[in-house]
Amino acid sequence: MEPSELLRQLAETFERLGIPYRVTGSMATIAYGEPRFTNDIDVVVRLQLEQVNALCAAFPQPEFYLSKEAAGQAVRGRHQFNILHPESGLKIDVIIASDSAFDDSRFSRGQRLKTAAEQHAWFASPEDVILKKLIYFREGGSEKHLRDIAGVLKVQGEKLDRDYIALWVGQLNVETEWHQALARLTPVDERRD
Repeated sequence: MEPSELLRQLAETFERLGIPYRVTGSMATIAYGEPRFTNDIDVVVRLQLEQVNALCAAFPQPEFYLSKEAAGQAVRGRHQFNILHPESGLKIDVIIASDSAFDDSRFSRGQRLKTAAEQHAWFASPEDVILKKLIYFREGGSEKHLRDIAGVLKVQGEKLDRDYIALWVGQLNVETEWHQALARLTPVDERRD
């Protein structure tokens, strides 16, 4: 199974089950920015406890590994669980959305994009993908997040809503990380900003 096939299955399943979702993380930065390899799909969802059984049935063993207990605990505790495709090594990180204003905004600003598998899926907006990557960088310090952000900034350029980013950079307390991401751009890129 290729990542594009897994993304197609994810989108079809979540939409069929009526589970609101937004693809985020590396898969989204690839969609909006520069290509790179990833073997996981991050998806933020508004999953209800009563939908867990249907979700587990949609990703059956032995093709997939999905723990019903872990999914239920994630919904109750508002954290994440995984759906694994052991044969390919691919993984879906299913992140339960919080009740925060930022998650509300991420869902309201989602964009429907055509995927590599000629299917459509809901993605977080490029601005929200950047903001979440800034949070991940603050929490873990991985340079890949800054590279991903720089790629989105370069490709999206003037299409980005910089006022929206500035608003949330302050509210999410990622000013330092935002300046580090901007510093990754070349002087030519900075003139476009």
